[in-house]
Formats: sequence, structure tokens, C-alpha cells
Amino acid sequence: MISSHNEPRRDSTARAPAATQHLRIFLVENDPDTRQFFTMYLEQIGHEVHSVSTLADALADLARERYDVLIADIGLSDGTGWDLMRLLREDGVPHPPYAIAMTGFGMGADRARSLAEGFRHHLVKPIDSKKVRALLAEAAKERSAEG
Repeated sequence: MISSHNEPRRDSTARAPAATQHLRIFLVENDPDTRQFFTMYLEQIGHEVHSVSTLADALADLARERYDVLIADIGLSDGTGWDLMRLLREDGVPHPPYAIAMTGFGMGADRARSLAEGFRHHLVKPIDSKKVRALLAEAAKERSAEG
């Protein structure tokens, strides 16, 4: 889930401020509650989100659609987020999204493997909402520079 201990409490009817740039985010998360919560959070801060729960669905969708950001859980029911990154590389995806691993695996070896497989960042659950916003701002800045 998301940790927001550093953010002020908001009334449930208040909308979060819009992000600096609207991003198309692809979320791969096998836990239905986490997927639903994180999707709602990302939409609330101004992004378009498409989510799936399996490696197979992720590969099929990423072959058809282009996204700005990929946020993938490492532990999936039919593989891993690391497998996803390796398979995307092997398929030669022409415009790979800015990739963020989101996982409960937090050992140094897990972080190193995420970076080696092509993830830009490795976030350990519970996810810090300020960190997510900072990474999304970085991704938006990079996408703007690409044109």
C-alpha cells in the first residue's frame, strides 16, 4: 500500500492537486486490493491508469499500447516483474516505459536485480506517496524532453 505519513490528511471529498503532467501509467499488481487502491491513488493525482494482474496480460497489453510509466510488482502469479522486464527487452519494445518496481522484496540483492533487469527504481511496500510523486515527476520531465 501507500504510506502518506508525511502528507497532510485530506477530507475524503477533497481532490489531490493535479500532477505536473498527465501520464499514462501501466500497473502490474497481482493483489486485487493493492491494485485497486494504487489505481485509485494514481487516478486521484491526475494520471490515466491501466492495470492487470499477470505477466501474460502485461506482455499482451504492452505489445499493443504505449505507456509513459510501468509500475510492476516483482512477485506475480505467473512469473516476476523481472521476467517482464527481460521479456520486454528481448522483444525489443521500441519505446519502453519508465519502469518502477513495487514490491515487498527489499533485500540489497532484490534491489540490484531490479536495476539490472531495467527498472529505474525499486520501491519497497508500503510505498511512500512522496517518493511516488517525485518519480512520476521525473518520468514526466523525461517524457517531455523526448518530445
